[in-house]
Amino acid sequence: MLKEKIRLLAKQYAPETIEIRRHLHAHPELSYKEFQTSAFVQEKLKSLGIPFEIKATTGVIGIIQGKNPEKRVIALRADMDALPIKEENVVPYKSLNEGIMHACGHDAHTSILLGASKILKELKSEWEGTIKLIFQPGEEKNPGGASLLIQEGVLHNPRPQAIFGLHVHPGLETGKFSFRAGPSMASADEIYITVRSKGGHAATPHLTVDTVLVASHIVVALQQVISRNKNPFSPSVLTISSIQGGYTTNVIPSEVKLMGTFRAMDETWRFQAHGLIQQICRGIAQGMGAEIDILVDVGYPVVNNDEKLYHLVRGKAGEFAGNENILETEVRMGSEDFGYYTKEIPGCFYRLGVMNVARGITSGVHTPTFNIDESAIEKGMGMMAWIGACI
Repeated sequence: MLKEKIRLLAKQYAPETIEIRRHLHAHPELSYKEFQTSAFVQEKLKSLGIPFEIKATTGVIGIIQGKNPEKRVIALRADMDALPIKEENVVPYKSLNEGIMHACGHDAHTSILLGASKILKELKSEWEGTIKLIFQPGEEKNPGGASLLIQEGVLHNPRPQAIFGLHVHPGLETGKFSFRAGPSMASADEIYITVRSKGGHAATPHLTVDTVLVASHIVVALQQVISRNKNPFSPSVLTISSIQGGYTTNVIPSEVKLMGTFRAMDETWRFQAHGLIQQICRGIAQGMGAEIDILVDVGYPVVNNDEKLYHLVRGKAGEFAGNENILETEVRMGSEDFGYYTKEIPGCFYRLGVMNVARGITSGVHTPTFNIDESAIEKGMGMMAWIGACI
């Protein structure tokens, strides 16, 4: 039975896949600079006899054909980049690259897809269709490696009918998986505002335009975008996270810079809000006599899991891991460039539990102490292989 064979192979290959994860963890690379990681993935695919091509400089796209390769095409995706974080874990596989760390689990994602690839390749006579393997660069940084790969035709020749990706979940117990239909992760746009005017002595504000005061009014006023314009039943967040201006007590600066983020779960409201942000900022600046530059840098779209695909894959996941281990993913205001794929084809992005409270593995992603319970590797590669073979 295919399900049992996948389980057995996942168990058999888990130790070597954990070693792959440890190698990747010790050698992290930042977004769009994953040169060694890409070369490592290429060597692993070569050793498995899996053909591949390179896209977006460091992206690696592999192909595995089963029986009747034209019957269906399924894409499986893993991201490869790390974060500019100094690791604080005391482990044998601690990052060797100072100030860079796999603090979001992409080392696990890549190793899991490599493990699943080995299983699928070995069992290729037992499933139908074609599996497209997407080892993706640059998930952590605009414009997102997914958008670059799509521009370079990753969803063509052959075109997948569906795409699947997973993400480690440090708040979910190891052995558990979670899924969600519809919008599951928010869009993410960056806000950059510069307020400019004639600076001057802090004792004579009447001879200047106080850029700090203008910027302060903008910070407060922007909150009405959420509190008075957003549908209260649609999650959305606007945060101004940086104010930079001035350097001493007795000078009103000629320039103040603001930065922030805007998140939404509804694409229509998202772009309506962009207009409101521009309108509010320009209106305040004009009314107070300042000049202003505003950039709303459009980032990742909403991750929107296809409803039919969700029900299908959740059912199949229950068959593989047991229904008691399949949970519902909470809505998250974090973002993922997997949303670019779900704009183009049906997709399902799901979560893999990696938490182990007894062992103290509880730190969140994007923290210097993030780690995973490595027994999740076997669960993750088995599930990914199963989804690839049977959906």
